[in-house]
Amino acid sequence: MESAGSRPKDDVSLPKATMTKIIKEMLPPDVRVAKDAQDLLVECCVEFINLISSESNEICSKEEKRTIAPEHVLRALEILGFGEYLAEVQAAYEQHKNETMESPKVGGRWGKEGGGGMTEEEAIAAQQRMFAEARARMNSGTTIAPTQTNDSE
Repeated sequence: MESAGSRPKDDVSLPKATMTKIIKEMLPPDVRVAKDAQDLLVECCVEFINLISSESNEICSKEEKRTIAPEHVLRALEILGFGEYLAEVQAAYEQHKNETMESPKVGGRWGKEGGGGMTEEEAIAAQQRMFAEARARMNSGTTIAPTQTNDSE
């Protein structure tokens, strides 16, 4: 199978620090991993991602879709012989969805219960107020400390 097209091999990789942390977390504390072995594991992960992405894209194209959806990835895993991991992958995906929806910064959901401290309307009003203050400072040529918002309401 061909790899990621005409891109050079060094063009795509995964963060080494993150990969090292993942590798070390999976091993007993008394086991060390040679640098060459770590590099090989990173290359395997990149190739795995390329393989799953390519198959997901083919599934997506056959459905005449333009965006790869999680369902395409799950189907790709099954087609490529990784069906035994589907339950674990689905559980991880559900956990990710739940965590993303609970975070106002990542999920884009507003509301005081989400920990953002403001409703969407309050955030828009605060943003407009800050824009107006910045315009006023810029037009007057003076530096005025911005108005503090009360987040404890």
